[in-house]
Amino acid sequence: MALLGYLLFLALPFLWLVSTAFKPARELGSLHPTWIPKDPTLDNFRQAFDEHPLLRAAGNSLLVALSAALIAVVIATPMAYVIARVRTRLATAATGWVVLSQAFPFVLLIIPLFLVLKNLRLINTLTGLVLVYVVWALPFALWMLTGYVRAVPRELEEAAAVDGASRARTLVSVTAPLLAPGIVATALFAFVTAWNEFFFALVLLKSPEKQTLPIVLTHFIGAEGVADLGPLAAAAFLATIPSLLVFALIQRRITGGVLAGAMKS
Repeated sequence: MALLGYLLFLALPFLWLVSTAFKPARELGSLHPTWIPKDPTLDNFRQAFDEHPLLRAAGNSLLVALSAALIAVVIATPMAYVIARVRTRLATAATGWVVLSQAFPFVLLIIPLFLVLKNLRLINTLTGLVLVYVVWALPFALWMLTGYVRAVPRELEEAAAVDGASRARTLVSVTAPLLAPGIVATALFAFVTAWNEFFFALVLLKSPEKQTLPIVLTHFIGAEGVADLGPLAAAAFLATIPSLLVFALIQRRITGGVLAGAMKS
């Protein structure tokens, strides 16, 4: 019952968002709203696309999120291997950095981050935003992948070393395939975080043609704080679809990798 209640708690806001996206204006102003639209319409979606550059913003978000996820995984995988397998002060310090970095709020970081990117001439560029997202995702990616590496039996790596494989070769040919579920889950986390992120994109991106989807969604709110509720709900519903699709596609790979590992063991 508790799990069912939790699932309902998570699902109800999304279901209400979908319902609002298909309601005409007269139903949105009703004093007695209903879950199912009485006269469903696509006018909210047409208005959202006509008045705002949603496709361009979605393309920017997709490019930034995919780039950040790929780079974060490529960097975090060998680092996690070193932290998990090599017992040194550097590895201990790296673990401490992973934990400590999660304690800093965004507001404390944005000013020095802005100055650094300004000196690198990366303000108002998607490259600079990708760099920020990679750095922000690395601590959690390291922490997550380190646990997966420690779950891989050392005997497999020792057998590869006996056969003459170097550490790099062992990581690529032996350890990395066994880490596939963890790598996929980490990439999913980095992608969703970058796709939904708002604060850094708001501060670092100024040109309208470079803005990401979360920034464009704020354009549906007027100067007096009055939201164009129907088109906003339609655009927000479309913005959630990529994350849901990515999770649905990757979930099978994660489950398949776990089951394959269990059968092999």
